[in-house]
Amino acid sequence: MVITDYHTKYFAHELTRRFPSDDKGKLSSALVDARVDLNPHQVDAALFAFRSPLAKGALLADEVGLGKTIEAGLVLSQKWAERKRRILIIVPANLRKQWYQELTEKFFLPCRILESKSYKEAQKQDNRYPFNCEEVVICSYAFAANKDSDVQDVPWDLVVIDEAHRLRNVYKPQNITANKLKFVLAGREKLLLTATPLQNSLLELYGLISFIDEHTFGNLKSFREQFANLNQDQVFQTLKARLQPLCHRTLRRQVEQYVPYTKRFSILERFTPDDNEHRLYEMVSEYLQRDNLQALPPGQRTLTTLVLRKLLASSTFAIAGALQSMAKRLQARLERHDLTEAMADAIEEDYEAFESTADEWQEHEPPVILSDQDKAALQQEIQDLQGFATLAASINENAKGRSLLTALRTAFAKAKAIGAEQKAIIFTESRKTQHYLLTLLGQSEFAEGIVLFNGSNNDLGSRQIYKEWLAEHRGSDRVTGSPTADMRSALVDYFREKGHIMIATEAGAEGINLQFCSLIVNYDLPWNPQRIEQRIGRCHRYGQKHDVVVVNFLNTKNKADERVYELLDQKFTLFDGVFGASDEVLGAIESGVDFEKRISAIYHKCRKPEDIEEAFNKLQEELKYEINETMTLTQRKLLEHFDDEVRDKLRGLKDTAQDSQNRFERLLMLLTKHELGALAYFTTEQAFDLLAPLPAVPRAPLGRYELPRSTNEAHFYRLGHPLAQQLVAQAKNRELPPAEVVFDYSQHEGRVTVLENLQGQSGWAMLSCFSVESPVQGEDYLLFSAATDEGQTLDQDTVSRLLRLTGEVRGPISGMSVPRELVDDTFQQQRQIQRTIEARNANFFEAEVQKLDGWADDMKVTLERDIREMDRQIKEARRAATAALTLQAKLEGQKQLKSLEAQRNQKRRALFDAQDEVDQRREELIKEVEGKLKQRISMKQLFVIRWTLS
Repeated sequence: MVITDYHTKYFAHELTRRFPSDDKGKLSSALVDARVDLNPHQVDAALFAFRSPLAKGALLADEVGLGKTIEAGLVLSQKWAERKRRILIIVPANLRKQWYQELTEKFFLPCRILESKSYKEAQKQDNRYPFNCEEVVICSYAFAANKDSDVQDVPWDLVVIDEAHRLRNVYKPQNITANKLKFVLAGREKLLLTATPLQNSLLELYGLISFIDEHTFGNLKSFREQFANLNQDQVFQTLKARLQPLCHRTLRRQVEQYVPYTKRFSILERFTPDDNEHRLYEMVSEYLQRDNLQALPPGQRTLTTLVLRKLLASSTFAIAGALQSMAKRLQARLERHDLTEAMADAIEEDYEAFESTADEWQEHEPPVILSDQDKAALQQEIQDLQGFATLAASINENAKGRSLLTALRTAFAKAKAIGAEQKAIIFTESRKTQHYLLTLLGQSEFAEGIVLFNGSNNDLGSRQIYKEWLAEHRGSDRVTGSPTADMRSALVDYFREKGHIMIATEAGAEGINLQFCSLIVNYDLPWNPQRIEQRIGRCHRYGQKHDVVVVNFLNTKNKADERVYELLDQKFTLFDGVFGASDEVLGAIESGVDFEKRISAIYHKCRKPEDIEEAFNKLQEELKYEINETMTLTQRKLLEHFDDEVRDKLRGLKDTAQDSQNRFERLLMLLTKHELGALAYFTTEQAFDLLAPLPAVPRAPLGRYELPRSTNEAHFYRLGHPLAQQLVAQAKNRELPPAEVVFDYSQHEGRVTVLENLQGQSGWAMLSCFSVESPVQGEDYLLFSAATDEGQTLDQDTVSRLLRLTGEVRGPISGMSVPRELVDDTFQQQRQIQRTIEARNANFFEAEVQKLDGWADDMKVTLERDIREMDRQIKEARRAATAALTLQAKLEGQKQLKSLEAQRNQKRRALFDAQDEVDQRREELIKEVEGKLKQRISMKQLFVIRWTLS
């Protein structure tokens, strides 16, 4: 298709124009830039987050598995396109890498994970404020709370908080982390993500909403008083109306026509440890249960004990290494009292998830001062550790390892039966166990196609895979330049294309997507249900074509292990069904850390089978009360919409979003083809080869470029790519004189009736850009004014279609003036747009005023309640004084009555003062809203053409 400079100027403005917050085109640039499969419910959720320029945020509460990360990614991508670059993402520690991968690979957003190590490195490089940077910052809850003053100093454009149910108890003063974050993030726009906004009490909803916008409800007292009884329909409807502008929730059953789900089912492989293995387990368990352990000071005992127990259950090789390291380091540092570093170093070498676990557990170690008696006891402990380590090292074969081979044979047979690929991912919590399994499998029929995946990936096999991957993808966007990210991509690609078994540690497996694999082996089973769900979610996710098999192992000699598995399987339903653990169950246990601690406490305290049985029975009973079915039902009624209503909305949105994406991609590629000219060769409508460098874009290497939705190897071309940005700017800024342009309808595929009727005619067309600026958003409108020589006015759609035809510039126009009707028509369009904006802003304003009126009324509720209570007391005192039988009693009654009336009068005055204060604050807030809606307008003529349609 041959187009002109006039075409590309129009295309460039269309591609970069700013849409109002409530327009379905708001996400157009984000959709073009994203490398994701488009699902309408995700677009709907992202548009909801932009619903009003006055909104202070939103709560996206889609059910688990619907892609809230993608929804947030669309919002982030759009913000980035609007040059709002101060973005903070707060997530649980174990989800940091997953967010990093999703945003960099699917949305091409530059990201930085901030943690203690990277924070210190940034400061060493003369960056005194690591949070203030031109990247999306990702950090954990604990780190954000720890660096609260740094977080507060940055004027964030958007803060995204994942697993936001952790904040739902922010109304409780003892929830220190939530209250810290609420204080330092006050006034910032926030996007909260959680599948479980309500678990045990309506006050949790109050907490989450107050975190976003503290003027949606009054204070805690008034909320309790007004919404305590939801059985009254009016009360229920009032609460639902208050929540509706901030909360968005879609259910899995509402999107099944767009998101197909497979099932998951489990295989339980029981094994019986050999005698030496069982003896080692008993000895180390007894050691960990001792009341006074000098090797494990109080401040680190709980966490270290947990990790040692996990290594003990993993393999004799894992616990042998930990025991040996502990004994050596303790002996070497005994005189220096440097026990903290000894324990952390000794365990972290093998247990890669130690740092993130410690971050979640938030244990702090007090200084340890050893007496001579302590030193003697510690020396004995070192000898014990050495003895345990010697026994562990003497065991060369593990019963669980033998069971793994049996389980793989069974599971691969099932996978073959359903047509799935012969691929399995094996999860372990220990690097030493990982290498043991590599050796074990390497001597079996599964020896071919094994790949390791861990936090460092520095083994010989991984380095060779990485080297070959770099050679294969050199010059493409697959190579990011980050050795860590590229190594992870290389190992996953190898597993997808050539491998059969991936053996992964907990830390190494964060943030990878393995939809092509349908067999998950939990060689070591975490006690945290959310970590298990995260593991299974690597494979059992959108894009998985087969049912997923989950293999677990159970020690038949360990009663506690048996009860833990029973809880995870039956109470949390992690291993079977379509969706795994329900939102309500996972939400009930917050981050899963508390549950993990309770399990750890049982292992620590209980020595006899009957004690273990009693403790687990008690825990199971407690979980019944924590998983509150009444609140689950309330959540559904408050936050969910009718299925048919949602389905109809999504059906229309899917077509609209898809059409918008296709159209914008087509405009981008047409513009690119015209602007590059002979510098590029277009192989298809979605791909081209850049043949010569552009001096203005040194970061645009030569080679193949393709749209992100393509699956071939190339540079991913998109609106946000430096090359595209340069070409778009080049087309936008080009000065174009009035010219004659001839459009050729005969080259157009398909029929456009309105253009057929114009064939053989000529006329004038003018394109202008009308911009509206306000403190909260900018909007651009492209205004076409066009008419035929016979005086027929052409509408916007007709002229837009005309400028998508092949065209040729015949030359500049001289000696002819633009018809006055075109200028008048442009002005009329501008006035109509202004009237539309005024009406829309009036609605936004009215919604904010209603919200503030509700807040002001809420604030007065408790004050008025106190007056009513005083009136009741006065009435009772008056009745008591009248009924008194003696003069003395009557006099006392009158004194009490007078005192109560004085108190009531004082409260009335206080009420009036407080009401005046609330009303004054309301007026101040309304003025703020008015200020946000003040506008500046501008009009710019882009070009004028004399057109002919042949």
